[in-house]
Amino acid sequence: MSSDPRLADGVIQSGPFSLQTGPMGVRVRVEGVVQGVGFRPFVHGLATGLGLAGRVGNDAHGVFVELEGGRGQIAEFLVRLERDAPPLAAIERVTVTSRTVRADGGFRIVASDPSGASRTLVSPDIATCADCLAELADPADRRYRYPFVNCVNCGPRLTIVRAMPYDRPLTTMAGFAMCDGCLAEYHDPADRRFHAQPICCPACGPTLRLAGAAGEPPSALAGAAGEPLAGAVRVLRRGGVLAVKGLGGYHLSVLAADEGAAAELRRRKRREDKPFAVMVADLAAARRLCAVDEVGAALLTDRARPVVLLPRRPDAPVAGAVAPGSRHLGLMLPYTPLHHLLLADAGAPIVLTSGNRSDEPIAYDDRDALERLGGIADAFLTHDRPIHLRADDSVVRPFRGKGMAVRRSRGHAPHPFTLAWEAPRRILGCGAELKNTFCLAKGRHAFVSPHIGDLEDYETFRSYVEGIEHFAALFDVRPEVVAHDLHPEYLSTKHALGLPDVELVAVQHHHAHIAACLADNGEHGRVIGVAFDGLGYGLDGTLWGGEFLLADLVAFERAGHLAPVPMPGGGAAIRQPWRMAAAYLDGEGEALAVARRNEQRWGQVSALARRGGRAAPLTSSAGRLFDAVAALLGVRDAITYEGQAAIELEQLADPAERGGYPAAVSRDGGVLVAAGSDLVRAAAADLAAGAAIPVISARFHNGVSDLIVRCCRMLRDGTGLTTVALSGGVFQNVLLLRRTVDRLGGAGFRVLTHSGVPANDGGISLGQVAVAAARDRLGDHSTGLSGTSR
Repeated sequence: MSSDPRLADGVIQSGPFSLQTGPMGVRVRVEGVVQGVGFRPFVHGLATGLGLAGRVGNDAHGVFVELEGGRGQIAEFLVRLERDAPPLAAIERVTVTSRTVRADGGFRIVASDPSGASRTLVSPDIATCADCLAELADPADRRYRYPFVNCVNCGPRLTIVRAMPYDRPLTTMAGFAMCDGCLAEYHDPADRRFHAQPICCPACGPTLRLAGAAGEPPSALAGAAGEPLAGAVRVLRRGGVLAVKGLGGYHLSVLAADEGAAAELRRRKRREDKPFAVMVADLAAARRLCAVDEVGAALLTDRARPVVLLPRRPDAPVAGAVAPGSRHLGLMLPYTPLHHLLLADAGAPIVLTSGNRSDEPIAYDDRDALERLGGIADAFLTHDRPIHLRADDSVVRPFRGKGMAVRRSRGHAPHPFTLAWEAPRRILGCGAELKNTFCLAKGRHAFVSPHIGDLEDYETFRSYVEGIEHFAALFDVRPEVVAHDLHPEYLSTKHALGLPDVELVAVQHHHAHIAACLADNGEHGRVIGVAFDGLGYGLDGTLWGGEFLLADLVAFERAGHLAPVPMPGGGAAIRQPWRMAAAYLDGEGEALAVARRNEQRWGQVSALARRGGRAAPLTSSAGRLFDAVAALLGVRDAITYEGQAAIELEQLADPAERGGYPAAVSRDGGVLVAAGSDLVRAAAADLAAGAAIPVISARFHNGVSDLIVRCCRMLRDGTGLTTVALSGGVFQNVLLLRRTVDRLGGAGFRVLTHSGVPANDGGISLGQVAVAAARDRLGDHSTGLSGTSR
């Protein structure tokens, strides 16, 4: 049998025991994601197979195991405990101590002990496994076509957990008493559902139903009696909008090829242009719509089942209203049995977009969903298993052989990030205003919430506050330190400032971006940080967004930035990118098409930009630079969602073009200042000369990339730093990111990019926590700024 080093020389990791030849006793503590993943049944099978006696149970710390038996069998148990753990488990630590032999005989699973401070981790929701899908499709199985089939290896987790430890009475399955068949499986050590907490079947529920827009039975739309799925498919085939209750909330669905239905969904949802996600039955269906390479296939079939942004095939049978003007589609595969059945019965791809109106949080409570979605959906395919925590779909893009998070939510949260050092005190990171997440930290664990959304909406802010309370209770994190953004008008900042009996740490927005990138990569050393985004509150009172920082987790120095330009009209310049074109052209460009399209206001806005002041605040934002070029090229004069102009500009770029526009870099008191206006003027000159718009877009992207590399070279010359961290929403632009990473690598830099948390503001809360933890570790308890501005 195998030996285990923790049993060597008479020592069991954290406790000594006497060398002996007879039976010995040990207590094993297992920490990590070990509840709700079939760990106790696994331990039971392992121990009984090795002839060991004892017991296993859940408690607030994770899983405890008490073992009695021969030394060799126990050593083998410890090796296989980690080597052969269930696929959903994530073991972080195993601690073994000696205990007295009790000679109880046999091995059993015991009732959970909920006492004590919670230290265990919670599993994300997991897509339906192959074994459950086989049962779903087997007419001889008692769970044939049952929409809620699950086992220890799949199904709902985070979204149904009310409290820890993870046992049925503490989940939203508490109201469903197990039938005799399910009880037998639950107590059978040889069964796949041995101690599976969400276990259920048609005899004991949950139950699917189809309801009309007002909650009544939709007799005119239903299929055969007692068959909600047949009625739901009829709704879709008649061009109707169907609300579908998923794991973390409701979705709105139409047939993806139905132009009229997709357009009507846009009108009702008040979502003018932002693409809808599309769910397809399998990889073969995905390949009929998009180019799916090996990386794309791995992301689509990942157990998290995220939405994956993939290149759209020109002949893809998808309505134009699904993703207007986009070269990509957001595809996902079914991740619940209900989705599998709906896709199979519909026989075609479906739109599956968040169940909300634009800017609202996804609906998850049944009564709230009927109220908020009643004017959008024609029917509701719903069920009686409550959702405790809302969680929207995660979104990823393939990049360099792996997924790059665009939105981190269902399937990934709340799996923790590991901080560089153990946090001395418990921390809350309040996040940003847009694409908000919050983050709670205890020890070395940082728990980033599922995607919350834009806090400008009251319902979203309420969801944010409720989510913090739920996570704080679930993970036993009552914050002592609260990190927040500098912007005084962010609701996340106001929430932080209103919390009693906590120590506040203000973290500059772009420092948080770079800290998030460091934490995402398990790094903590000083780097050249390039933070390019829409905007963030700067230390000098201006709006930053095109920043070159010398930073670690504790502090930063602003070593360079894009030259500030006015934002004529303030927030109006974000909603109307042509205003940024006017600001960058500085009173020129009247002969250009962008000026002619906006001739009634062009002169007035140009004058406003030249006057400056509060009506035209200065910004170094890279996002506004992209907006200016997008408007110049006629891509977008006004936007309907954040980042739209820049996203569509990237879509247009010719990937074969290698030329780039030059931009001057000067020094102001030792700080690099890059002239973004040079890029705008070069694009305007090319446009006037008749160059193709895809070529101009590519040359602009290449020019930005060259500018980044040149500034990083200059900073390396002065500091010796050779690692660059790229963060901020602009780096979700894969064309820019790929060119920049390639060129930095070619220049001898080591480059850090995001994967686990988004480069956009969805990662800010993790960065805030990383900064606060690092400062707290050094005993820097001042309420103030984590950086300097030169």
